[in-house]
Amino acid sequence: MRLVTYRANVEAEARLGALVSGFGGDLVLDLELFGEEMGVPFPATMLEFIDLGPQAVLIATKLIEQAEGLFPLGTAIPFANAILLAPIPRPRKNIFGIGLNYTEHVAESAKSLDTSPELPRQPVIFSKPPTSVIAPGEPIRHNGEITQQLDWEVELAAIIGTKAKGVSREDALNYVFGYTVCIDMSARDCRRAGQWIYSKGQDTFAPMGPVVVTADELGDPQTLDLSLTVNGVTKQSSNTAFMLFKVDELVADISKGITLEPGDIIATGTPAGVGAGMDPQEWVWPGDVITATVEKIGSLTHSVIKA
Repeated sequence: MRLVTYRANVEAEARLGALVSGFGGDLVLDLELFGEEMGVPFPATMLEFIDLGPQAVLIATKLIEQAEGLFPLGTAIPFANAILLAPIPRPRKNIFGIGLNYTEHVAESAKSLDTSPELPRQPVIFSKPPTSVIAPGEPIRHNGEITQQLDWEVELAAIIGTKAKGVSREDALNYVFGYTVCIDMSARDCRRAGQWIYSKGQDTFAPMGPVVVTADELGDPQTLDLSLTVNGVTKQSSNTAFMLFKVDELVADISKGITLEPGDIIATGTPAGVGAGMDPQEWVWPGDVITATVEKIGSLTHSVIKA
């Protein structure tokens, strides 16, 4: 399934939707309204749907397939009319960020930032607060009083679907609900004593979306091309196969000491090509446009504006 959080218009409440094809084209199917018509109580929000567990995805998928493109009146709107929000507009907890998780990014960071040139032996974990999340297309705010080194990072984000505590690597992917795209914006000159949360956790620094692709539909998360452009110029282009620590390793590692809960988000790191690694270094400024893409999921495009 391809799931979104959306509004039918600017004044409407946020709702959980599934992207479907119907007569008339691509649609956003309101899962709660569709469930009412089909006699199945689906919730109205992404987090509540995740809380139901993997069985909810199977049931919803089966019902949508049975509809064969004919959905009850009032349960779907044209995709073009939907206003997309971040799939989880307000995460319950901080996003788990993974630093230095691609070999070439480790090398470029060591040249320009105060990081070690040695490959990490364990995942490097930081966090981004819920207030950093913004919707597809919402502007990224550049506060010139705080930073003169605003940088970009395209990332695959994994969303936990089942409570995970001390899980094995072999079982870890069974705890993943789905995947989305995240841009990890980073104010490189705002790192403090080696700590990254102020650098990476400022407001608007976690664009996310446009959809969540459930784990059953996406398949292997380690085969995905990912890329990022600034003003149409490609800066990053790689594949998730080159992660140092794969998604299953990250889930297993974090869950050893921190209980992962439904709706928790792990941003799995970025490949080489960030602005800090350029020679000379490059940064984004008000007026620039960033587009991040992950294969099988989609793209996010955001303008940078003055805060």
